[in-house]
Amino acid sequence: MRLTLIALPVLALILTACEGGGDPVEQAMRDASAERHAALVKDGETSGAGHASAGHATTATSGDRAFAASEAAMHERMMAASGGTVDEAYIAKMIEHHRGAVAMAEVALKESRDPEVRRMAQTVIDTQTREIAEMRAWKPAGTN
Repeated sequence: MRLTLIALPVLALILTACEGGGDPVEQAMRDASAERHAALVKDGETSGAGHASAGHATTATSGDRAFAASEAAMHERMMAASGGTVDEAYIAKMIEHHRGAVAMAEVALKESRDPEVRRMAQTVIDTQTREIAEMRAWKPAGTN
């Protein structure tokens, strides 16, 4: 339960940093996720399948395994991304973060049959791909 309680605020911070806060579809996805988590907490199901709880590791689910490669690649590329300034490093790392989101959404499109999940995955692909292009086009102030 402690892991879940710590992970949620961290996830919220990451989502806020990535999303810029203004997209109503993405806000609705965040709200729905928070509502689902609140329901799980209320029902006493905070550990979730495949997650560590109270220091005990559990077996990965088929859902966890479907995303394992894309998650590992994203984390590896984010750690390797760098820049000479905070701005450059931020852009490099966020490009890799967004590439990871696109890869995970592609897994969801391939594997999911739920129309809402597929819609959300396509939205992630569309928005994150656009944001990757924006970040790649970014030039430090004064270098235009």
